Amino acid sequence: MRTSARAAVVGASLIGLSLVPGAAQATPGGPGVSGKVLAQRTVGDTDYVLREITIPPGQATGWHYHDGTLYAYVKHGTLSHFNASCTSDGVYKKGSFLKEPSGADHVHIGENRGATDVVLEVLYVLPHGAPFSQDAPSPGCELP
Repeated sequence: MRTSARAAVVGASLIGLSLVPGAAQATPGGPGVSGKVLAQRTVGDTDYVLREITIPPGQATGWHYHDGTLYAYVKHGTLSHFNASCTSDGVYKKGSFLKEPSGADHVHIGENRGATDVVLEVLYVLPHGAPFSQDAPSPGCELP
């Protein structure tokens, strides 16, 4: 999984040489959570979007899912990642890669429990025209 995520991010970087920057859209979540589109391209019926996501200390993305697969690289900080059963499915430190599968059955949240910003470089592989994420209700459980 980590090798495929690394390959996807490297591939996105290579594709990025010919991409056009686009407008940023907000990421659901706490104050200061932001996203900036670095590059995007549509091939057939698939959108490839490379974004930089910043999560300040003590903030989270909000519960959500994606209509396509995401591949992320942790550029700075440590991301704590939880699934809909409120169990940790990974703690990702600087230099780590993670993959988020698509679909409403993969609701998750990312939190910054550290003292510095978490900065992610994320490749979104989405059906053409799909939003970056779909908000999901809190599963109503306590995060560890």
